[in-house]
Amino acid sequence: MEQTPTAAPAEGKGIGRDFGYLWSASLIAPLGDGALVAALPLTAKSLTDDPRLISGVAFASTLPWLLLSVIGGALVDRMDRRRLMLGAQIAQAALVAVIAVLVSGELTQIWMLFLLPFGVASAEVLFTTASQTVIAAVVPERHLERANGRLVASETVAREFAGPPLGAALFAFAAPLPFWLNSITFALSVLLIQRIRTPAREPRPAGGEKLSAEIAAGLRWLLRHRLLRTLSLVAGAAMFCEAMALSTLVLFAHDELHVGDRGYGVLLAAMAIGGVVGGMVGGRVVARFGPRLTAIGAQTACSLMWLAIGLVGRSPVTVVALFTVFSVSVSLWVVVVQSVRQRLVPAELLGRVSGAARMLTWGAMPLGSLVGGFVANSFGLVSPWLVGGTLSLLVTLIALPALIRWDH
Repeated sequence: MEQTPTAAPAEGKGIGRDFGYLWSASLIAPLGDGALVAALPLTAKSLTDDPRLISGVAFASTLPWLLLSVIGGALVDRMDRRRLMLGAQIAQAALVAVIAVLVSGELTQIWMLFLLPFGVASAEVLFTTASQTVIAAVVPERHLERANGRLVASETVAREFAGPPLGAALFAFAAPLPFWLNSITFALSVLLIQRIRTPAREPRPAGGEKLSAEIAAGLRWLLRHRLLRTLSLVAGAAMFCEAMALSTLVLFAHDELHVGDRGYGVLLAAMAIGGVVGGMVGGRVVARFGPRLTAIGAQTACSLMWLAIGLVGRSPVTVVALFTVFSVSVSLWVVVVQSVRQRLVPAELLGRVSGAARMLTWGAMPLGSLVGGFVANSFGLVSPWLVGGTLSLLVTLIALPALIRWDH
């Protein structure tokens, strides 16, 4: 299906039909992702109870954000972004189908849970980076907060609220089912993305810059921009601390909160409540308080909630309440940062700058997962929450002067 060139989105036409297709895809594919979020740790737990190996699955699932984000950003700026999204999701559907076949045949070994999720996440790097540039291309600038808020809410509903309990329930019924579900949702998402019409782009000149030079240009642009540099570094530290605890959450839920496999899925879903709220009200909160106060308040709340889980989170009800506040704060932060980046970065650099920013932020997750597994193995399952919360609060305090001097 050939892409139909269109003009840039007009300011007075609302969010638009093309965003509607992207929004629908963001409901369907993340539903399967959420099932996979629950199924992968449960599969790993069925093979081993070593926190280091279980955190290794989270490490492998997030490592591509560290290794491939800047390369993916450069490719997004070079290639047709819609087609890149299509290719990435087709690859994901195929890889998850491989996992499903292995689980169906009871052939799964722990090393496979490192290798195959790494491939799925590698395709996710390309898809997510491309989708962020497509938002800026099909949505008028004045609607960016509204569009990003809708995407955050819908993805949270699917990936964190509906997907995990569904995945845990399907896993309890038959282990391969959540993997097959994920493969099917990727395929359905492909059908929706095919219908998106992105604006025509100027052709890249033949014999242009080398890929390494283009990557360097994106990194330089980000590192020279004080506000976006600060936001990326703060978010990276926060993601490192979050990944420390979440990498062994399945063991924390079973051993400390005393919930079973299905209870673990429900716990993951409960974490998403605040994310949905934050995504739905994000645009209005930013309009009321401004991006600076919203970002400072969200980051401070995240740090305090993570520390509180380590100090007092010994019952599912308490953890759910703290997670709710945390996830509201995360959603507000994402709405602010994505909208600021899409507004400030030139269109021809957006893929590379977004890739560089995700390397600094999401790229911290595999490192946090790796550290979290060893911390939990050495000092207990509660220790990653305490260490992560303390480090996150310290980073927030250090970054506060820079955030107060926010460039409007």
